[in-house]
Amino acid sequence: MQNIQEIFNHMQEIKRQQKTIREMYKNSLNNSAQYKEISEKIKELRLKKKEVEMAIQADFNNEFSKLDGLKIEMEGDKTMLSDVALNKLMQGEPVEVMDEHNTRYEPVFTVAFKKI
Repeated sequence: MQNIQEIFNHMQEIKRQQKTIREMYKNSLNNSAQYKEISEKIKELRLKKKEVEMAIQADFNNEFSKLDGLKIEMEGDKTMLSDVALNKLMQGEPVEVMDEHNTRYEPVFTVAFKKI
């Protein structure tokens, strides 16, 4: 098994290579007249699309208010579900849920690193 620092260093090198390739690609796109022309057309169409969406959203004002409330409720439920699952796991109990189609789900935990 490799050292954790070696794996991290390898990942950093891969990120540097990816960044270099992405930068070369973006530079090539920026130098393309055809790409610039199409991008301008897309911007115009997006503005028109946004205008149509805003007009239709005005007709659904009550529904969007309800949608915002449901979104907040869903975030709270997700947090509560995670807390309950973690507590059950810490107590050594099996953790599993089932949907309306009898599909079983089990929790997935990940480890992430952040700069300190």
